[in-house]
Amino acid sequence: MSHGLVLITGGAGFIGCHTASELLRAGYRVRLLDNLTPPIHTGGWPDWLPDCEKMLGDVRNRADWEKALAGVDAVVHLAAHQDLLPNFSQFFHVNSVGTALLYEIIVEKKLPVRKVVVASSQFVYGEGRYQCANDGEVFPVGRELTKGQWDPVCPKCRGAITSLPLLETHAGPRNQYSIAKYSQELMAVALGKNYGIPSVALRYSIVQGPYQSFRNAYSGVLRVFTLQMLKGEPASVFEDGRQLRDYVNVEDVARANRVVLESDAANYEVFNVGGGKGYTVLEFAGIVSSLAPHVTGEYRVGDTRHSVSDITKLQRLGWQPTKTPRDSVRDYVEWIRRQKLDKDYAAEALAKLRAAGALRKVG
Repeated sequence: MSHGLVLITGGAGFIGCHTASELLRAGYRVRLLDNLTPPIHTGGWPDWLPDCEKMLGDVRNRADWEKALAGVDAVVHLAAHQDLLPNFSQFFHVNSVGTALLYEIIVEKKLPVRKVVVASSQFVYGEGRYQCANDGEVFPVGRELTKGQWDPVCPKCRGAITSLPLLETHAGPRNQYSIAKYSQELMAVALGKNYGIPSVALRYSIVQGPYQSFRNAYSGVLRVFTLQMLKGEPASVFEDGRQLRDYVNVEDVARANRVVLESDAANYEVFNVGGGKGYTVLEFAGIVSSLAPHVTGEYRVGDTRHSVSDITKLQRLGWQPTKTPRDSVRDYVEWIRRQKLDKDYAAEALAKLRAAGALRKVG
C-alpha cells in the first residue's frame, strides 16, 4: 500500500496535518476531508497544511463520505467532536454516527478499502487501573470531587490505592467524549471483523505539538499554560496539580498512525499511543513557565486522577516515542508566537467551562 491513496478525515486538524505529512514522506497519496468549522478553524484551510488533495465535507453526511471514499485504499479516521461542554448529542452525532456511516458505506458500496485506522482516546479508561494492598487490581468508578477528595479509593474496601499503567484490555469511559470514543473503537474492531475490513483503534494519550488549536473551549494544559505564560500570568492548575498525565508528541502519533496502517499484526487490535512516562500537572506547568502555578481549587467534571498508558503492545510493532514534553512545549511556543492572538483565548475557554458547569469549585 506504500503508494496507495489514504483518506484522512479531520485532515485539517492538528493530528491530521502531521499525519498527512508523515504519509506523504512515506510515498502515499493523501486526501484530506474536513468541515473546517469553528472553533477549531476559521473557515479556510490552514496555510501550514502539506500539498495534497483537500475536500470540504462532514462525516455526518453520507454524500460527503461517498465522494471522499472514491478510489481510496485506506482511511485514517480522525474527525471528531472534542470539548468538555454538555452538548452531549453532538459527540454521538459526529463521533459515533460518523464512524458508523464509514463502515456502512464501505459495506454497501463494496469499496476495496484495505485498512481503517480509527482514533480513540486514553480517556476511555475512565478512572483507570489501580493496586489495592487488600484487594489487588481494582478499577474505581469515580471520586468525591465535590469534597476535594482527589484520590480515588478502593471500590471494595474503601482503602488507599496506587495507580498502575493503563492496559488496552480495560475500558470504563466516564464522560460524553470518552463514551463516544469507545463506541468508535467497538465499531472498528467488531464491524471490521464482521465484514473483513482490517481495522485498528488507537488510544492516544494527551497529544501535543505545533498546530494545536487555541480556540476551542476544550483547551488542554499545553494551550492554556502557554497562552497564560505569554501574558505573564501563572498557569491555572486544577485539583492539587499532583494528578499524573501522559503526554505524547504529535509527530510520534503521526508515525504510530503509519505503523499500524502498514502492519497486518495490528488488524482488529486496540493500541495505546503514549509518551511512556507520567508527569504531574505541576511538573508540566514548570516545563512551560518559570512562574509558580496558581492552584485554583477547581476540578473538571468527569476528569480522571491519574492516566499513564502502557505502550508495550505498540512497541512490539517497532514503534517508540522519540520526543519529550519539553520538545512539544518548545515547538508549540515557537509556532504560537507566530499566530494572531486577537483575544485572551485561555481566559475565554476557562470562562466557558465555568459557565457550562464543566469546571467547578470544591464545596
